[in-house]
Amino acid sequence: MAMIPMQKFFTAFQGQRRLVSGPAGEVALVVKRVASQPDEPIIIFEDATGRSIDFDMRGGDREVLARLAKLVPPSAEATEAPAEPRGRGRPKLGVVAREVTLLPRHWEWLNAQAGGASVALRKLVDEARRASGDKDRERQARDAAYHFMSTMAGDLPQFEEASRALFADDRRRFTGLIADWPTDIRDHIVKLAYSDRA
Repeated sequence: MAMIPMQKFFTAFQGQRRLVSGPAGEVALVVKRVASQPDEPIIIFEDATGRSIDFDMRGGDREVLARLAKLVPPSAEATEAPAEPRGRGRPKLGVVAREVTLLPRHWEWLNAQAGGASVALRKLVDEARRASGDKDRERQARDAAYHFMSTMAGDLPQFEEASRALFADDRRRFTGLIADWPTDIRDHIVKLAYSDRA
């Protein structure tokens, strides 16, 4: 789990048609209403990963939402201060104490840094995130698009060639190969793969 959880978004498809996109609760309630008379199977995808996910739809709306609240952490803005005291760390700053296993030479180097091991580790992580942030986001977006594409478009024409174009980051070829795919599927794949690079 991230230090500052981001709101997760999901998309539900009924057959080849996009049914709804949004936060877990919103998607679950729409799916619950539609699923009572399904024409085609409904699949819910987590947008960040492109993987399908099952929501437990048993019971009333409140029960469904209560179970989802445990599964999907709330956004940082929606998180309130806990009523009881928390454990180690600096919870108001989002600092959480966890165990890190390193060799003695690593601990020696970290402890010799200004501010000690914790400050040095935070600086190293921030530097690595800055250095590889764009590449990491592109890889995650490509992987999410591929996972979704494999589930929803694995039997469609040009799937293998489109997959190769996606991993080669050949956007023009990729969008050309999937141009004849069902509109909602095609648009969602492009959104997952390239929305942060519009």
